[in-house]
Amino acid sequence: MTRDDGRENANALDDVFSARDSIFSEKRLLDVGHVPEPEHIAARNEEIRRLASALNPAVTGETPSNVFLYGKTGSGKSLCAGYATNQIVDTASENGVSVGRVVVDCSQENTETRAIRAMVRRLNDSEKTGLVVPETGVGRSQYYEQLWDVLDTRFDVVLTVLDEVDCLEDDDILLQLSRATEAGKIDRCSVGLVGISNKIKYRSQLRERVKSSLQEREIVFTPYNREDLHAILNNRTAAFGADVLSEDVVSECASLAAEEHGDARKAINLLRHAGELASSDGSDALTVEHVRDATTLAERDRFRALFAGATIQQKATLLAVVSLALVEKTRTFKTPDVYAAYEDVCADTGLEALSKRRVHDLLREWEFLEVLDITRTGGGRARGSHLRHRLLEDPSVILSVFDESDRFAGVGVAAGTTRTTWSNI
Repeated sequence: MTRDDGRENANALDDVFSARDSIFSEKRLLDVGHVPEPEHIAARNEEIRRLASALNPAVTGETPSNVFLYGKTGSGKSLCAGYATNQIVDTASENGVSVGRVVVDCSQENTETRAIRAMVRRLNDSEKTGLVVPETGVGRSQYYEQLWDVLDTRFDVVLTVLDEVDCLEDDDILLQLSRATEAGKIDRCSVGLVGISNKIKYRSQLRERVKSSLQEREIVFTPYNREDLHAILNNRTAAFGADVLSEDVVSECASLAAEEHGDARKAINLLRHAGELASSDGSDALTVEHVRDATTLAERDRFRALFAGATIQQKATLLAVVSLALVEKTRTFKTPDVYAAYEDVCADTGLEALSKRRVHDLLREWEFLEVLDITRTGGGRARGSHLRHRLLEDPSVILSVFDESDRFAGVGVAAGTTRTTWSNI
């Protein structure tokens, strides 16, 4: 290699590692966790109005109503809950009322003890209460006693946001918090609950005494439509450089997202992926083609997130469906076919095969996550009905995520068979 060739290679590497980016100017605005300014919360005025109405008594120190927010992922529930509760805290402060606010992620703090511990640790100020809340070594009842002390010592009202409340192992915490005043646990403070769930039927799982105690209002967040998503994406355009983003690109992102899911997070992810593709190929602007190419990357991201929280048996059931789809060149299967493929997966991996009923439950979980669509179909005269499982996503995209996982490295589907080989499980 000549010295000139060496310089050319070095220059090429300089381009790869350069911090310059002609596409993005403030990429963090496209992060899923980024909370927009209040004036940029689009298409949820009615839901915010109803939530604020329920919580408004806290502004004057009165007991707010309990509220549960339902809707699919990416429909703005957590965003609106955060905005509304923050506004209540600020307005109450102007009136001389002390309102506390605490958010508990029940997907992480999924037991009663963990959730209560998280609440008291976040609401406590040891300089004002004299309490030291240990991380471990304390029983549930003691955490409750400390929580009641903190509430009465520090606040007139506390708003408790239980995000993904359906992930809690049981509903005991809902009963304890909603009955704290009635049971004489707290004297000065009152508690308002804001539960957030993707499961519209979550309330039906609660015990009758919990339902009676909560007396909650319900607000359902419907999926965003094209116009809503267009407005949401327009509020993120500052993430890009000047003259990078056209109206056609924003419209394409909004249209694709509205047709497939109505999920704002996915729409924003799609726009970010399109920008990354444009940046990687050296383009000066995004195109509609970048958006279309980015749909595959966005789906991969989605499945990575789903897999992060899935059990080995959940993954086995999905891989059974994926293997069928790749071999049979169709995406719809009867339950016996899926179960047979699942047994093959278990045989190859040494997993203990679950019962048909349990596998059916796991498939229903994938349906809830909008990976599968399960319908009951009549089988004709004297044949009865049966379930049909339709894979909604590209099986090759799902399989690529299996391939990326250390746990599932080497996944392959042999042609002409439903037999699936996993290595390094």
